[in-house]
Amino acid sequence: MNLDFDKVGGLIPAIIQDNETNKVLMLGYMNQEALDKTNELGKVTFYSRTKQRLWTKGEESGNYLNVISIQEDCDQDTLLIKVNPVGPVCHTGDDTCFKEVNREEVMFFKHLQQFIEKRHQEMPEGSYTTSLFQSGVNRMAQKVGEEAIESVIEACNGTDDRLIYESADMLYHLIVLLTSKGLSIEDLSRELQKRHKK
Repeated sequence: MNLDFDKVGGLIPAIIQDNETNKVLMLGYMNQEALDKTNELGKVTFYSRTKQRLWTKGEESGNYLNVISIQEDCDQDTLLIKVNPVGPVCHTGDDTCFKEVNREEVMFFKHLQQFIEKRHQEMPEGSYTTSLFQSGVNRMAQKVGEEAIESVIEACNGTDDRLIYESADMLYHLIVLLTSKGLSIEDLSRELQKRHKK
C-alpha cells in the first residue's frame, strides 16, 4: 500500500464493511501503527482520538472485527476493510453504528447450501436431507418437479402464503439435487449473471 499518513495529518479514515452482507458497519481512524497492528492481529485496530491510543475493536466486548481484506481508495487516503464481525458492532448493541440490521435475507441461501453440503458429506441417520441423497437422482428430480407443480397450483388458485411455502420447498429440493450432482446455487447465480450481462 502507498498510503501517505503525513498527507492527511497522521490519520486515515477506515470504512468497515461486512464481507457477507456488504453492509457498512462503522467508520474509524487509523494511523500507521494501527494499520500495522491490524495486519499483525487479523483484527481491526483503530487509533482512538478520544483515548489517544490504539484500540482493537472488541478488546472489551469480545465483538472483534476479523479482517478479510484491506483496500485503499484511488486517492490513497481512505481504507475499505472487509470483515467478518463477531457479534454486534456498535457499543449501543446495534448491528451497525448506523442503526441498520446487518442481515440480508437472501444470504440465507448460502447458509442453506453449506448446510446441505455438510449433510451430503456426513449423511447423518434420521435426517430428511440424508434420505433424499440416499433415494437417488431420479427421486430427487421428481421431488423438485412435484414441488414446482404445487407452486404453480398455488400461484394460480391459492394464497400468497402457500405460494411462498411451496416455492421454498421447491428451492430446498433443487439445492439438494444440485448438491448431489456436485453443483450449487452459486452455479445458478453465475449463470444468471452471465445472462444478465448479455
